[in-house]
Amino acid sequence: MGPVTRRDYSVPGWHSGPVAAMITGMNVAQSEIALIEHWLDAAWMEKGLSDQSLTSYRRDLMQFAEWLGQQEGRPLAQCELHHVRGFLAERYRRGFSARSVSRQLSALRGFFRWLKREGRIDADPTVQVERPRMGRPLPKTLTEADVEALLAAPDTATPLGLRDRAMLEVLYATGLRVSELVGLTLHQVNMRQGVVRVVGKGGKERLVPLGDEALDWLQRYMREGRALLLGTQSSDMLFPGRRGGVMTRQTFWHRLRKIAGQAGIQATLSPHTLRHAFATHLLNHGADLRVVQLLLGHSDLSTTQIYTHVAQQRLAELHAVHHPRA
Repeated sequence: MGPVTRRDYSVPGWHSGPVAAMITGMNVAQSEIALIEHWLDAAWMEKGLSDQSLTSYRRDLMQFAEWLGQQEGRPLAQCELHHVRGFLAERYRRGFSARSVSRQLSALRGFFRWLKREGRIDADPTVQVERPRMGRPLPKTLTEADVEALLAAPDTATPLGLRDRAMLEVLYATGLRVSELVGLTLHQVNMRQGVVRVVGKGGKERLVPLGDEALDWLQRYMREGRALLLGTQSSDMLFPGRRGGVMTRQTFWHRLRKIAGQAGIQATLSPHTLRHAFATHLLNHGADLRVVQLLLGHSDLSTTQIYTHVAQQRLAELHAVHHPRA
């Protein structure tokens, strides 16, 4: 029995579905596409990358393969240092952000390291390429008044509004990622203890308390709304989408935008907005940074430290308003 892969390359037409949609209109040889897909399989098996990460890396490598073929007339295995630098420089000229270019470089580095390890190339052309320097932008967040208005906006007299209110309350109370929220199952929530067991990035689990308000709305949703939304369908999902399956992140995002409009919130929201608000408001009220790190599921404290800037900015504003000598 051969190695486990995500698809069989020996079958004609293996590049189907999402892959076929991505390569449509791109001038990349099938042999190059197959090489990229082999690396994606290796990365998937070794690192457990999510489908979203694999899709991003595939797009980055397909764009580079197309550029390398058109500009230099070379296949990927003949890439050199100046080709990588030329491609990244063009990304900058076309207005790509440093973060986007950095991700593309990560994809190229992973791919060419794999090629060298497999003996397909003699030297890695990305070794001497420096990673773009990026500032650390402060995450966009909401004031506590904005959050209260957002939470109060859904029409809880309807099953859909009750579900929306419960989702928003859970999201703000726990700081979950949106993908973690929509992926919650009934078995992950312990109503008696008031905690939710979250499976985060890399399959890491953490227990997060719900808080009384979120727990009350969740219990009401379970009593009065969930069964009506499901009808005759059955589902293990806590917040099922259509046909009882997993709600997509995009569906929740559209619901959030609509609710924000009803609440009169003018700020541009992202799927992470309530997660940022959760962390910022905890720190503003004196929470320890390491506690926030654990609740958010950050493996590195430095990732959480960005929120201290937000909290410090808030403290400076309060000082300026209330201190007699400010």
